[in-house]
Amino acid sequence: MTAIPTSRQNLPFLTDLKTTGRKSLSKLGDKTHAFVKKAVDIAAQHPQILPASHSVDDIRNSAQLFQSISTIRLALEQLNNQVNDTTIKVGNEAYTLARAVYAATKSPLAGPNLATAADNLGKRYGRKTRPAKSETPAPANGAPQPSSASSTAPPATHSTPPASTPPQPHA
Repeated sequence: MTAIPTSRQNLPFLTDLKTTGRKSLSKLGDKTHAFVKKAVDIAAQHPQILPASHSVDDIRNSAQLFQSISTIRLALEQLNNQVNDTTIKVGNEAYTLARAVYAATKSPLAGPNLATAADNLGKRYGRKTRPAKSETPAPANGAPQPSSASSTAPPATHSTPPASTPPQPHA
């Protein structure tokens, strides 16, 4: 973890831009970067064309810094992707093991001494029970009831998944 503060110290020119500032600046892509390289070469060959406020060294240093920062950025983007992927994988492994512990606390072999632990874990992991479906009384005129498959009413939405899917934690 000391590498991050050290990197910041070694790169004192790093900048924080506001969204509006970021939008107003030109972004250098591959084609624009090639344009900058050619402009540096032309400025080196014809320094008299530069405004008095800039030198060939200014232009060359700016282009070299951009190239160096681009290389660092690529490495950091790759590292960031690996950190994100590792976080997802490790988090999944930890959660899978935690669910196994929860299942073990609910097991008949766990005994009553783990009932409190199962209840505590169940508050986070367990599903809420759904009320039983009420039977619709038969119509008084003796007409047959439509089956639930041919019902035109939209299906009821529930906050819990169907019984065929494994329980998911509540956010």
